[in-house]
Amino acid sequence: MTYRLSYAALAAVVAVGLGSCSKKQGNFESSFFNTVPTPLETVGENVPATINGAIPAKFMVKNAKVTATPELNWDWNGNSALTASGSPVIFQGEDVRANGQVVSYQNGGSINIPFNVAYQPGMEKSELYLNFSVEQKGKVYVLPRVKVGYGVIATSTLASAATVQPAVAPDNFQKVITEKYSADIHFLINQANVRSSQTSKTDYIDLNKKLIEANAAPNQEIAALTVNSYASPEGSYEFNEKLAQKREQNTAAYLENQLKKDKITEFGELTSSFTPEDWEGFQQLVEKSNIQDKDLILSVLKMYKDPVQREQEIRNLSSVFNELADQILPQLRYSRVMATINVIGKSDQELIDLFASDPSKLTADEMLYVATLTDNNARKMEVYRKATQQFPSDYRAFNNLGMTQYVARDYQAAAASYKKALQLNPQSKEAEMNMGLIDLLEGRYSQASAQIGQAAGLPEAADALGVYYLTQGETSKALNAFGGAKTNNAALAQILAKDYASARSTLAAIPNPDATTYYLTAVLGARQNSENMVMSNLRQAIRLDSSLLQRAKNDLEFANYNLSYL
Repeated sequence: MTYRLSYAALAAVVAVGLGSCSKKQGNFESSFFNTVPTPLETVGENVPATINGAIPAKFMVKNAKVTATPELNWDWNGNSALTASGSPVIFQGEDVRANGQVVSYQNGGSINIPFNVAYQPGMEKSELYLNFSVEQKGKVYVLPRVKVGYGVIATSTLASAATVQPAVAPDNFQKVITEKYSADIHFLINQANVRSSQTSKTDYIDLNKKLIEANAAPNQEIAALTVNSYASPEGSYEFNEKLAQKREQNTAAYLENQLKKDKITEFGELTSSFTPEDWEGFQQLVEKSNIQDKDLILSVLKMYKDPVQREQEIRNLSSVFNELADQILPQLRYSRVMATINVIGKSDQELIDLFASDPSKLTADEMLYVATLTDNNARKMEVYRKATQQFPSDYRAFNNLGMTQYVARDYQAAAASYKKALQLNPQSKEAEMNMGLIDLLEGRYSQASAQIGQAAGLPEAADALGVYYLTQGETSKALNAFGGAKTNNAALAQILAKDYASARSTLAAIPNPDATTYYLTAVLGARQNSENMVMSNLRQAIRLDSSLLQRAKNDLEFANYNLSYL
């Protein structure tokens, strides 16, 4: 069968085919687009979103190339507004030779436009538009923009390095310092009498002097006296048991007589014990000795657990037993007298009074400790500043002074103090972490990450690292970093992760709740549809920080609540 097509019919077909190429691209409509999320929401310190387009059939001209640029507008002043533009995206008709997303004229199609800009205050009340530029037949023209989104929920920006507690370099002050002293009294083989040659040795005389001094000193006390007596492990166990016990009794009796002679009556508790055969001491002495066959002796000790068999096997080693009898066994026939003496430091009030009257009489550790006796930041600052003057080579004084300056929001002074601390001690984890906090505040995130990482192990580093991850929008990592911390920042991470039960528990456990604590609790109330929780906590937050009133009024977290009477 043969078909004929008239010229007029052919022209009509061509006209239909070319119609989509010859006409101008039509105006886009807001209904073509859907923005996720709506309203927009900060992630870390950015405002990301995805604008999805569904272009209808018979709309996209085949020879049109469209450049769509997302633009966020806020803070309108008359006809002008602040703007932040995302990256332009190209989509095109099917006849265009370019690298844009292709949309069919006949069937329409989907397009995807990513959007991401840095958050700026004021964006909470904003509108997101798409601006369109069209290139067609060598000409470029602009189509009317369309609104595709609105507002920014900025809850993640409540993460604050300013609320992280800087790391404090600890003092080594001890109210009670425990000191231990000892002296050994050796005995002749198979004897238990305490010989004057042993009690006149330097170590025993020194021990006796320490006891006399402690008894006389008002800030010292003899906490305990102990006598441990031993017998060497040759001979029968029954004989050695009686011998070691006799040595214990004689040594304890000698010590008691010495205490009476020196008029020492306050000495805590006198305890004594004895060890019939000191195989453990024997092994230790052999290991440290230069006896040629000591490995053979040690192997016998490991092989035989029965004391009688052990002794017999060692006696069988006739080549080395004489060395043991001369070098090792005499050292195991002794009583050890030990004294525990507590040196009691100055009381808190004495330290405070000395700082007020004559701080030069305080040690560095005592002065650093004085600073911990107050919760007043200005008072702490005064003490630490004095410490830097009196102990200019002690990095701890400068680091801790920087801590008080940081709490006082004098970040420039704090940074100077931290730098000085690092000059004095480049290995200071505390000063390293605190410099990381300064970098966090000033947006130097890579430096902050490295410095906080160097401080791993410090208790304050967990909160600092968690805040770093929040600024990067990495909520899961932040949660891991915070662990069980009870801080505003930890609660914020839980809110962002939608773990509202944990967030509520964390906020309730914060020891010193502040305005941010109550504001976050109000946000939690809004997300759980509790008007009473919203209003009561907003009132408390605004009472503590009046600037939060304006934030609350602009905050889309509270869009469903009437805040006009706050």
